Amino acid sequence: MQVAAHRLMTMKEVSEDTRIPVNTLRFYRHKGDGPKSALIGGRVMYRREDVEAWLEAQFEEAG
Repeated sequence: MQVAAHRLMTMKEVSEDTRIPVNTLRFYRHKGDGPKSALIGGRVMYRREDVEAWLEAQFEEAG
């Protein structure tokens, strides 16, 4: 796997890009409802492609 091929994002970066508060992202992660994430080096990280896929799914569910 090439890490360089995936742009990793911090929770703060996801929050800034999506305008979803960091605390809400934490809650989603706790419930397992938000974008895929992983602990990498002790930090919660997201792959940009997973965030985009999750956002797309939210719009599809909305109709």
